[in-house]
Amino acid sequence: MKSSREMKGRIEQGAGPGLPEALGQSEAFLRCQELLSRVAPVDRPVLLVGERGTGKELAASRLHYLSTRWQGPLIALNCAALSPSLMESELFGYEKGAFTGADRRRTGRFESADQGTLFLDEIGSIPLEVQEKILRVVEYGSFERVGSSERVDVNVRILGATNTDLVALACEGRFKHDLLDRLSFEVLHLPPLREREGDILLLANHFAARMAFELGREQIPELGVDAVAALESHRWPGNVRELKNVVERAVFRSDALLITNICFDPFERSPGGFAPGLSPQPGGEKRLSAATDFYNTPLKEALREVEFTLLKKAILEARYNRKKAARALGLSYDQYRRLHRKHEARLKEV
Repeated sequence: MKSSREMKGRIEQGAGPGLPEALGQSEAFLRCQELLSRVAPVDRPVLLVGERGTGKELAASRLHYLSTRWQGPLIALNCAALSPSLMESELFGYEKGAFTGADRRRTGRFESADQGTLFLDEIGSIPLEVQEKILRVVEYGSFERVGSSERVDVNVRILGATNTDLVALACEGRFKHDLLDRLSFEVLHLPPLREREGDILLLANHFAARMAFELGREQIPELGVDAVAALESHRWPGNVRELKNVVERAVFRSDALLITNICFDPFERSPGGFAPGLSPQPGGEKRLSAATDFYNTPLKEALREVEFTLLKKAILEARYNRKKAARALGLSYDQYRRLHRKHEARLKEV
């Protein structure tokens, strides 16, 4: 087994100083990286489209560092984190006295990114009046600070990112068609993790090595067969970001060199905490919730109801994947099928 330091050095080899690493071997991932490498040196705006957690910020960093502007600044702004009233002053800066509290001139993100790259994350959140001003910068390379009529010239490459349908927003009148045309010289669609065949285990081992190194462990715990199966059957709505959290948590919680259990939801049962359906009571006591309290129910009927409740929960959490539901219940596939047949009539309503 390789040590965590050896493994960390191997998987980061070739990343290069200042160039963020990008890991993957699937066809979808490599196709996206090839297009990214082709468009990076072309000094035009690029839109990054993808679900949350697919690595849009990482892709923006690679576009910058692989471009001719790599020695210039890379300035980022999460547009969804700002109120519409603050957006304009944050992007374009303001003059002293422009509004109450403006006690000095402030440089905006466009000025800070001069000769470099400005990355606008969640670009679909930008108000229409601010979009108009951004369009002017894209077309003429100039703008005025808030509270000033003096022209400021900048040379900035804009990268935008979104997980929404900008074309639909434009059709609804919530995003300017002209600005969308200017920003979409090229559109990079970042593939979700579920479409990156073979990359889940590669990334999982990478994150496990990084976490083991961070924890000061000499060896990296390996993922057991059940753990691998659970990772590969999960739908990953949070994509790579979610995978990173899941694997790092598994390494942190495991004292063994073989990880067998994977926790996808840290709220389901925390160490020393309480499980769903159990309420903490004074003195550390726990009682069954009303939903599962069958004290006045005949034993046979109560057991049948508990079976159905757990089966239904497993099916829904596994998104109707029977093998995954069987694993969640700790049953063999044959045992699961027998249980499923037993409650088949009620499950048709699920």
